[in-house]
Amino acid sequence: MSLSFLQYDVFTDEALTGNQLAVFLDGRGFSTERMQAIAREMNFSESTFILPPEAAGTDVRMRIFTPANELPMAGHPTIGSTFALAHTGTISAGQSRFAFGLGVGPVPVDLEWDGDRLRFAWMTQLKPEFGPAIEVLDAVAAAIGLGTDDLAPDLPIQQVSTGLPFLFVPIRSRDAVDRASSDVSAHRRLMSSIGVDLGIFLFAVLPPGSPVTAYSRMFAPTFGMVEDPATGSASGALGCYLVRHGLVTGEAARQMVSLQGVVMGRPSRIHISIDSRGDEIVSVKVGGTAVLVARGELLV
Repeated sequence: MSLSFLQYDVFTDEALTGNQLAVFLDGRGFSTERMQAIAREMNFSESTFILPPEAAGTDVRMRIFTPANELPMAGHPTIGSTFALAHTGTISAGQSRFAFGLGVGPVPVDLEWDGDRLRFAWMTQLKPEFGPAIEVLDAVAAAIGLGTDDLAPDLPIQQVSTGLPFLFVPIRSRDAVDRASSDVSAHRRLMSSIGVDLGIFLFAVLPPGSPVTAYSRMFAPTFGMVEDPATGSASGALGCYLVRHGLVTGEAARQMVSLQGVVMGRPSRIHISIDSRGDEIVSVKVGGTAVLVARGELLV
């Protein structure tokens, strides 16, 4: 059986950078186990499978798989699949909004066009949920190959979710972020101690006036990703963390950029826009671009 797919580099406008994604344009007739096996064969951070809509208010159903498991939502698969569906005409040129049915429910994407070419896509994520601060600093530092002195002082290590939870670890400097490395055994011990299995999102906040807001990396070895070049689902939560803890305020919160994937040789720029009303975060959006780099057929 021949299964057509498009391959995109996401959160970039330059081929061979950003985060790789395989978009299977017709996932009908495939079991969950078969989709998982295909995603393992592709071996990208995620692969997506497009299906007919199942819920009112959605245009398609989409399932997202890492090489190891299915995710209820994810950012770079949503942005990349939006560009794929615009490329194939499923999304009409000039259409302002498209809605995916994901495991977390309907997820709208706002579209910006340059003539008949999709230029930019903004994914709306869920409002944030903040977990308690994690106090086991030695275990956290060991899981990312750093010392406790590399952790940013006076900022909590905290679980945050805008649809998919991550453990956010603020780091003292960009140099320390670059020196980090994923230790799978230490990662498992940390997750066992806190009672949940999460990807670790580490970041340094850059000085005012820098071209990007945060410099980041994400380790998720138990999800089949030693490191992810661009993590859209974590980026929305990152923006919420920065706003909640007063690191970004006002209009700057609507214009954040996270630079990720540099150490991997796949630099990615993830745009983040957070709107607040008083102390309440009322809107979370993550946006970016994507580049078509390959098309093919998988014979399965």
